[in-house]
Parts: sequence; C-alpha cells; structure tokens
Amino acid sequence: MNQLTQSTITCPYCGERLDILIDPSDLDQQYIEDCQVCCKPINFLVQMDIDETLFVTVSSDDEGF
Repeated sequence: MNQLTQSTITCPYCGERLDILIDPSDLDQQYIEDCQVCCKPINFLVQMDIDETLFVTVSSDDEGF
C-alpha cells in the first residue's frame, strides 16, 4: 500500500478547507506543514481506522493531539 490518498482538512487557525495528500508511509507519525492560506504551522497525525482507511487528524500548536 504505497498509494497517496487525497483528503480534505480544515485549518485549525483560519478555518480554510485544504486538499492534502496522505502518504501511507507516514502512518502513526506526527509532522508539521504550514497552512497554504494563513501560513501558520498545522500539526498532522496520520492514522488508519479498523477498515484500513487512512485519515489525518490536524491541530494547532496550542491544541496538541
């Protein structure tokens, strides 16, 4: 399973909806990317549900996971 999965997230700062690509190799890893709109750092955590579907949880720096 090395295929990128497209997902839509909402920036925890500006509320803008953003299309992102999820890499299965990032599973259970936390990383930070800047919002494409407001440029603030978004924390990403890639996970897999029981149906083996990838999803991402996002938070701001002050929220954490």
